[in-house]
Amino acid sequence: MKLKVAFQMDPIASINIDADSTFVLALEAQKRGHEIFYYTPADLAYLEGKVVAKVSPLEVRRQHGAHYTLGTVEETDLAMMDVIMLRQDPPFDMQYITTTHLLDQVHPRTLVVNDPSHVRNAPEKLFVTRFPQLMPATLISADRTRIRAFRHRHQDIVVKPLFGNGGLGVFHVRPDDENFNALLEMFQSLYPRDPLMVQAYVPAVREGDKRIILVDGEPVGAINRVPAKGESRSNMHVGGQAVRSTLTPREREICDTIGPELHARGLVFVGIDVIGGLLTEINVTSPTGIQEINRFDNVCLEALVWNAIEARYQATR
Repeated sequence: MKLKVAFQMDPIASINIDADSTFVLALEAQKRGHEIFYYTPADLAYLEGKVVAKVSPLEVRRQHGAHYTLGTVEETDLAMMDVIMLRQDPPFDMQYITTTHLLDQVHPRTLVVNDPSHVRNAPEKLFVTRFPQLMPATLISADRTRIRAFRHRHQDIVVKPLFGNGGLGVFHVRPDDENFNALLEMFQSLYPRDPLMVQAYVPAVREGDKRIILVDGEPVGAINRVPAKGESRSNMHVGGQAVRSTLTPREREICDTIGPELHARGLVFVGIDVIGGLLTEINVTSPTGIQEINRFDNVCLEALVWNAIEARYQATR
């Protein structure tokens, strides 16, 4: 099987080839003989009945400072592609949502991974609320009275922007924290139209925030991300340390519960976050973690992702 595969992603020049999941997905596609292409969300357009993009042929290699080569840019009807990898990072804003609406017009004739309709309908911090039995106590609201009442009830809480990413704007608010009102005012200023997500603090975060990768609804690997000293966030770009991990029975139960939903929605490559046996996020937009798990477990998760993509492609022909 030889496919024409376009990667819709952030600027390729700035990616970290030792950590970026999109990079190894492109390497694997290239290894399988697929013809790969590159464009950014800004290159995407609707033009007289067609969804088009300024697309460049792409070659990738694991070589620092020279990890890619781009061919000549050409305006391309994306219906001519076999597969499109929807891989730009959040924030999940109106630009992101617009790209999903445009890609809806070529999917599933051109297989978009993950399914753009279900990406649009499954923002990380909202999709997870479909599984309240798996979550910590949670409030999503812009109403300060509700937020204060939730804090009064749970005392120790975490406050974060609903559509943020990468740990940006995530605050642990202790019961005696006098900055709570100022924090709400800051969020109101920065996100005047958005609700906040407020959750009961899970002390087990000090032991790590586990990222579990699911491929077509099946768990295939995990890493634990341990916060740096003096930090409540475990994101690796703010100092969190990745350590080898396996799945507990509770985490397998979580995967068994959500896996069928992910498969049914065409969410082929998903990363979930679990703290102390509680599900906190379901990442469907541009999940990461492949390379870290590969190194710890001596596996090749990108091959499993491509096996699933190729199987779905064949099933739709």
